[in-house]
Amino acid sequence: MTDAPFSLTGFDLAGTDRAGGSRAEPRVRLHSPAQSALEQGRARLMVLMAVFSLGFGAVGAKLVGATVDFGRGDGKGAVAKTATHHSTGTRADIVDRNGVLLATSLHTASLFADPKLILDAREAAEQIATVLPDINVAQLTQELRSDKRFIWIKRNLTPRQQQDVFRLGIPGIDFQREERRVYPQGPLAAHVVGFSGIDNNGLMGIEQSFDTRLKESEEPLRLSIDVRLQHVLRRELLNTMEEFSAIGAAGMVMDVRTGEVLGMVSVPDFDPHSPPPPTEEQDTDPRFNRNTLGVYEMGSTFKIFNTAMVLESGRVHMNDMFDATRPIRIGRFTISDFHPENKWMDVPEIFKVSSNIGSVKMAMEVGPTAQKEFMTKLGFLKPVHLEVPERGWPMVPNPWREVNMMTIAFGHGMSVSPVHLVSAVSGVVNGGVMHPATLLKPESSAAVPGTRIISEKTSDALRKLMRLVVTEGTATKADTPGYVVGGKTGTADKVKGRSYTRGARVSSMVAAFPINDPRYVVYVMVDEPKGTKKTYGYATAGWVAAPAINSIVAQIGPLLGVKPQDNNSPQIINALAVRPVRPAAPGAQLASLPVSGPAAGDEE
Repeated sequence: MTDAPFSLTGFDLAGTDRAGGSRAEPRVRLHSPAQSALEQGRARLMVLMAVFSLGFGAVGAKLVGATVDFGRGDGKGAVAKTATHHSTGTRADIVDRNGVLLATSLHTASLFADPKLILDAREAAEQIATVLPDINVAQLTQELRSDKRFIWIKRNLTPRQQQDVFRLGIPGIDFQREERRVYPQGPLAAHVVGFSGIDNNGLMGIEQSFDTRLKESEEPLRLSIDVRLQHVLRRELLNTMEEFSAIGAAGMVMDVRTGEVLGMVSVPDFDPHSPPPPTEEQDTDPRFNRNTLGVYEMGSTFKIFNTAMVLESGRVHMNDMFDATRPIRIGRFTISDFHPENKWMDVPEIFKVSSNIGSVKMAMEVGPTAQKEFMTKLGFLKPVHLEVPERGWPMVPNPWREVNMMTIAFGHGMSVSPVHLVSAVSGVVNGGVMHPATLLKPESSAAVPGTRIISEKTSDALRKLMRLVVTEGTATKADTPGYVVGGKTGTADKVKGRSYTRGARVSSMVAAFPINDPRYVVYVMVDEPKGTKKTYGYATAGWVAAPAINSIVAQIGPLLGVKPQDNNSPQIINALAVRPVRPAAPGAQLASLPVSGPAAGDEE
């Protein structure tokens, strides 16, 4: 036994029973300080090795997940993993009134690079260009050699492009998950829906107006428009544009009881997936919405409001007579009729033949102050309230003098948008209450707020006059069997710069059906139509817009569930009859025009 120090760490004495078992010797464990230190170091080393193993194992698992495709041999699994580098919120869908998809979002992958991790910028750019041919190699090479830590290479790749890029295996490039806005109906409702940019921000139309709502809510945004009506409107407008070599056209359908816009088309239009840049010439800009942003002198369609104004004032009655035997001269201006009647006429005949002279004489009974007040009540002195940012400011006279009153009486000297016109006509024919125009479908069937603009008696009189225009006046080509159409045509020379341009006109018609119990207003406007052999060289509204109204009403009537009626039934005729019109002098009747000539009563 040595004299080295020792320690008694424990002992165990095991005894036997008293019957005589043997007693075990005590077990004594002796440890030196060197041995204790060795065991402690070994334990710490094992713990450290376990930590390193876990760390390297996690890194290895990540590498395997990024480079090895488990269960699939086409590489798509790996692509899907790397494409989730970043996730963005989903932009809500936009649908029509029946739930048809107008705009939705699809998840896509966008390609980016960290130039600091690119080994050979030129080689990487050339490799990427092999699968993305539209890449500018020289420009991308320069960007990959920059000191930036992030550059976009291409946004919104297709799944095939993403897979091809992934297989290149270039260090320093990766994918970021994004959204791409998709418009299943293409250009059909482009001016209403609008579009969003590459960063998912709304840039036009409903997409812009409801940008925050579409980002923060997953509920689809339901519009008032009906894609079925959109198809009809767009087809007929394009056909009319082509037939009359026009530079553009616009059309709308509105529910007169709610103000809902059921259809709104402006052509030329555009593909919202790749919208063209705006141009300075609005007449030919595909992004220009003629219905909301364009403001025009509406021509004789304004006689609806002039007639409603004078009848509502109580100073003019249906059987009052006005002298239209000669033009009106005021200063250096002369107001005349396109087809002069050269006689005294009452209110129904003035409206039927669209007499400018008669309309001015009626307005003179009321005066400029009352006229301005009435136009203000119709909302014509400020932009229309509508859920798109593209809204035009009306052009109104200031000061509002007598000469302005005269020209406004027949639709010149004041410019408004087609939405202004359609909203006001809806209020005139529906019993006298104007409802704000809207592109959203109401959430409930509760009563829609409105403003009374005329009495029911005046509204009833205007319905009869509008029917008279279709049966005997300037809009006979709009008469649609089964749907009892009433309306008013209007043809106005366009103002370019500070003067009117002869030959450049806007031909339009606004109509309501069924006019005996109005439910819908239809509007058609054709921009700079050219006369044809079929129309004897005329491009006025009776030849251009009225036939389009006829075709549109015949197609949308069944879609809207309007029950056909017999236009010539005694019940319809009696309900819409006006006081018999006095016959004109034999030499001045429009019916005396040659049978092969222009339509009777068509106006400028």
